[in-house]
Amino acid sequence: MRGSIFAALLLSTPIFAAPTNDAASSSSTTPDPSTTGGVTSDAPNSPAWDESFQGTPQPIDGDLGASVLGPHNLPLELEAPDFVLPPTTDHGSVDNAKWPFALSHNRIQTGGWARQQNNGIMPIASALAGVNMRLKAGAVRELHWHSTAEWAYVLKGTTRITAVNADGQNYIADVNAGDVWYFPPGIPHSLQGLNDSSVDGTEFLLVFDSGSFSEDATFLLTDWLAHVPKEILAKNFNVNISAFDHIPANELYIFPSAVPPPISQNAVADPSGTVPHPFSFALSQVNATKLPGGSVKILDSTTFNVSQTIAAAEVTVEVGGMRELHWHPTEPEWSYFLEGQGRVTLFAAQSNARTFDYQAGDIGYVPPSFGHYVENTGNTTLKYLEIFASDRYQDISLNQWLALTPPDLVKAHLGFDDDTINALDKTKQTVVGAPSS
Repeated sequence: MRGSIFAALLLSTPIFAAPTNDAASSSSTTPDPSTTGGVTSDAPNSPAWDESFQGTPQPIDGDLGASVLGPHNLPLELEAPDFVLPPTTDHGSVDNAKWPFALSHNRIQTGGWARQQNNGIMPIASALAGVNMRLKAGAVRELHWHSTAEWAYVLKGTTRITAVNADGQNYIADVNAGDVWYFPPGIPHSLQGLNDSSVDGTEFLLVFDSGSFSEDATFLLTDWLAHVPKEILAKNFNVNISAFDHIPANELYIFPSAVPPPISQNAVADPSGTVPHPFSFALSQVNATKLPGGSVKILDSTTFNVSQTIAAAEVTVEVGGMRELHWHPTEPEWSYFLEGQGRVTLFAAQSNARTFDYQAGDIGYVPPSFGHYVENTGNTTLKYLEIFASDRYQDISLNQWLALTPPDLVKAHLGFDDDTINALDKTKQTVVGAPSS
């Protein structure tokens, strides 16, 4: 192990086939890349320490670096070996691409809480923002709407959702752990925690298709009515003005309530019918595509029709495995780490590259076209979400690109021999396993 902080606080599943080994390409002589630019170093670049490390991390690698003479922030240093002692392949400058929800201010309410991440605290995340919310059983995230779309993934428990679209069609559903919902911009909705045999209520991740989104800028029912003259309310609803004597003077946001009855007793009959495309999707019931080093589930508008602005993948990476080197052509990736730990190196062109370490509860961000991988650096399965501000999931595999490029051209760039050319895969591997030797 090398001798490495988070100092800057900063279902349409593609076909994944088995590897194929085509015949060797032409054996014609190709230039040696080392004659023009030298070759890369073989120096080891694994994380300098892991969770078993005992001691004080120091930025020392052989003759490089020196000990820290000032104070240490040990919890952060232990979580970020690739910041304290970066791989020698890191170079130049890349904006901070990590934010732990644990560093976000928490809004505490009776019945739950909410904490958020946006480009105010993570400037690189220009296209997407996130909220982590908890509701106790019966607690309600009050009736509201947003100017952005809302995509959600249930982390624990069960959430009752309700909504009405612009055609006056309603929707009600119970969304379980591992399942997803999506509300288009402007669609009014509510969220409520239900009883669960193992947890009190629910906790979920919300993602919005705007980096500047703020949970504090939501359009809330109580906030609106508190700022409309009661005479206008009486005229609008055609009732006596006394009907509005108990409207809250301030927004409720999250508040306690009774656990609702089953949907069969709770749904409201709608003369216009229910929405044509459901606002929820049972992703937990979808079989994952098994891969050499893990698995993947893809969810975009081809399977979850209503989700027109956000696509996602749920990825697992087994111990020693890696989400292969790839990039996303036009959209940034907003990542959320659910289980385990891993590291990501972002390649930003012009020799700029930086490595970030992630644990469960952390957010990552990859700008469009930045090359990257996600390596499992722990001793348990790594599980995370890849989320995009797009209606379709897309990625480009480095391995597949090279395999589908004329071999002599690849040799001329990288100096590969025929055995290496034959090992390239013409099908995306997506998640690769630990080396066999």
